[in-house]
Amino acid sequence: MIGYVTRVTFGCWGSCRALVPARWLALALSVLLALAVPAARAADGGSTSSIPHILVLGDSLVAGYGLRQGEAFPEALGAALNAKARAVRVTNAGVSGDTSAGGLARVEWSLDDRPDLLILELGANDALRGLPVDDLRRNLAAIIEACRQRGVRVLLAGMQAPRNLGPDYTRRFDAVYPELAKRYGLTLYPFFLDGVALDRSLNLPDGMHPNAKGVQVIVQRMLPVVERELDALRTGN
Repeated sequence: MIGYVTRVTFGCWGSCRALVPARWLALALSVLLALAVPAARAADGGSTSSIPHILVLGDSLVAGYGLRQGEAFPEALGAALNAKARAVRVTNAGVSGDTSAGGLARVEWSLDDRPDLLILELGANDALRGLPVDDLRRNLAAIIEACRQRGVRVLLAGMQAPRNLGPDYTRRFDAVYPELAKRYGLTLYPFFLDGVALDRSLNLPDGMHPNAKGVQVIVQRMLPVVERELDALRTGN
């Protein structure tokens, strides 16, 4: 709308200036420029909203595999925060089957949505496929660095490897998350499925994905950590 008015005004500039006093034209131009500044900032990607934007980058554990609309972790988290009078926008950037490499491949365009806080939940599929632990570490580090370059805060959600992969793989895999949290000074939620893993009543029949009740358990356990991150965003800490 502002762009349209600006084009029309400038379009008649040459023919109208003889009819309109110069001081009126100057005043009109200053008003239009003042109105155009917020629009220009929005076009550059800046936000005029004070509502924090949380983006959850992950796999099927957050995408909502096997759940009804509105039951996935990002939506449930947003509802829980709103219920505590915290206005937030939460984006579900979960892709079923995604590995850490897949998350890295799409992180740049995911960040184009300009989140303030990114919850990073990846690695479960790396473990299920027995992918190299060094690749997991490198991919997650690259995602974190991409967020830092955009000024996006990261909350790292840890994962644990299945114990049937052997003690050496399990030890090295589980250590990746605290290592990265220490290296980059991130808040670590040690195990995304804490309180849910291996509980048949909180998982789908496949035994791997949380059902709606399981999601609520994850949300309630993780909620205080997310709230602290939002407070840190507000205070700039």
